[in-house]
Amino acid sequence: MYSFEQKLENYASLVVEVGANIQKDQVLYVSASIDAQALVRKIADKAYDAGARQVIVDWADDVLTKMRYEKAPADSFSDFPEWKVMERERLAEGGAAFVSIVSQSPDLLKDIDPSRIADAQKASGQALSNYRKMLQADRFSWSVIAAPSPDWAAKMFPELPREEQVPALWEAIFKAVRADVADPVNAWKDLDATLNDKADHLNKKAYRKLHYKAPGTDLTIELPKGHIWCGGGSVNVDGNPFMANMPTEEVFTVPHMSGVNGYVKNTKPLSYGGNIIDDFTLTFTDGKITDVSAGQGAEVLQRLIDTDEGAKRLGEVALVPHASPISESGLLFYNTLFDENASNHLAIGSAYSFCLEGGKTMSSNELEEHGLNQSITHVDFMIGSAEMDIDGILEDGTVEPVFRNGNWAF
Repeated sequence: MYSFEQKLENYASLVVEVGANIQKDQVLYVSASIDAQALVRKIADKAYDAGARQVIVDWADDVLTKMRYEKAPADSFSDFPEWKVMERERLAEGGAAFVSIVSQSPDLLKDIDPSRIADAQKASGQALSNYRKMLQADRFSWSVIAAPSPDWAAKMFPELPREEQVPALWEAIFKAVRADVADPVNAWKDLDATLNDKADHLNKKAYRKLHYKAPGTDLTIELPKGHIWCGGGSVNVDGNPFMANMPTEEVFTVPHMSGVNGYVKNTKPLSYGGNIIDDFTLTFTDGKITDVSAGQGAEVLQRLIDTDEGAKRLGEVALVPHASPISESGLLFYNTLFDENASNHLAIGSAYSFCLEGGKTMSSNELEEHGLNQSITHVDFMIGSAEMDIDGILEDGTVEPVFRNGNWAF
């Protein structure tokens, strides 16, 4: 049994060695909540030990964030600071590594006018579009991780006394990222190998379409020619490996932006923009969302879909077995970083160019010509369950099982 301090040390080591994979003289940019101070300091310490030139930290605070949404002028949410855009782009162009630590309360903005949230999301999406394109082409190393906040922990563990909630969430995070085992780095190498084996199998198959069947779901997704299934780690433009998400249990690729037909129902709540969206169904015709219904957060979901034309189409197809560790924990995290790794999922919005042969060097127009969706947003939502079957359809029409009863069929 490892102490909290040892698991925190392991976690920070994983972020620096496996997640961002910091190189000598590299700059590390960390965005984090003030609730994550202990973890940020550990990461900075280990990054400097690894040879980092500088660690830059961009702090956020839920209290100040909500205060702004409540009290700032409505037209201010269409603004995004130009200096923040320049900072991100210059650091990315200079080969910096980026670590984002998510901690936000899932219900932070539930009482806020959805138009303010939509305007802010659109403004940041437009302003950081070039940065996002570099990210989606693996131009630099980046990793998204998590740390508890009191409100997030309370949402997850309402049955526990207040003083036990944050420790419980820390333990759940440590387990999900394998920071609680004897050799976390090798555990991640094993995971990476397992995910790559699945991706290799799917790449050899080169399915033309996937057909999803489950209660509330009957969806066919065409895959573009030259699509690539990816899983586990990525490699940046300098040839250095990194792990974009910690945890991760998925293999994923891109759909053809005009080849999605049918309907799909979510199976886990989606935390987006400080709101919970749940019990929703999306209907697609020739790739475009043509009908939306939701039991909770309907207006927030509709505004997400109305962000731009690309937000009406899909940009990612991801496969995760129902028997994955996070799913088997029985925990609902109300956080996409974790919940998407317990469930098959799709993403509204932009596609990852590295999931297409030659895509990393293609222009936006070239990517679109190959069927990859373009958008200023990218939002994952969970659709998997123990009742989901997925068939792969080959070029000649042959149908083969990919998933049965929520798990891999091969």
